Amino acid sequence: MINKEHLVDDLNAVRQKSPLVHNITNYVAMNFSANALLAIGASPVMAHAVEEMEEMTAIADALVINIGTLDSQWIDGMLKAGIAMRKRGGVIVLDPVGAGATTFRTQTAWRIIETCHPDVIRGNASEIGALTNSNVRSRGVDSTETSNGALESARLLARLSNSVVTITGPTDYITDGERVETVSNGSPMMTRITAMGCTASSMVGVFASVNKNIFEAVVHAMAVMGVAGELAAGKSVGPGSMPANFIDELYLLTPDILLKTLRQ
Repeated sequence: MINKEHLVDDLNAVRQKSPLVHNITNYVAMNFSANALLAIGASPVMAHAVEEMEEMTAIADALVINIGTLDSQWIDGMLKAGIAMRKRGGVIVLDPVGAGATTFRTQTAWRIIETCHPDVIRGNASEIGALTNSNVRSRGVDSTETSNGALESARLLARLSNSVVTITGPTDYITDGERVETVSNGSPMMTRITAMGCTASSMVGVFASVNKNIFEAVVHAMAVMGVAGELAAGKSVGPGSMPANFIDELYLLTPDILLKTLRQ
């Protein structure tokens, strides 16, 4: 059960503190994720050059590593940033985009997990399943599994990685290997918008930077994403208008609107 008082506290803290979130993310997601973070009240930076990783990480409140567009130099930068942030004791979020689609992606995700020890791993059902079961295959960034079907994989991954693991889908599942929380807000139209999942990972970084209870922070980030998505879909005629409406709903989100729309 979501603690509504804590949820509101975190939303207010994001807007008061405007945490700086360093996103090493893919080309497709950069603009949308940056605008979403700005709309909710955070400060995004999208940087991936190896040469500036340590300096950029030193001023960031959270690091989000997204493996959507991989190459060897980007991986070097991800590892360098992750090691630097872990030494600082800061928040690290991993989005294993496309894990299970290729061996390279799956191995890269595990390399980051084993080297950087992320606090949170967020993906769709296929991506999370592929990290614990070599028989699970994803179709690019699209999930071929259901979020509830991958819950046991998420529990196992959480225990193996000592991370909070989040599966996003029609119902979002958040687990630390023992506890499980769900968020049921959202809209099917969200799956028709590129970078929506990547933005969810960035949003996790935002909320985890203002709440030291990582499990609770992840739940709150998913609640905000789901509520904003549901409200935006209600005002959209299709996936073309959905992105702008989603950004607007994040910007206009108040504690009253959040609690009124939240389903438990």
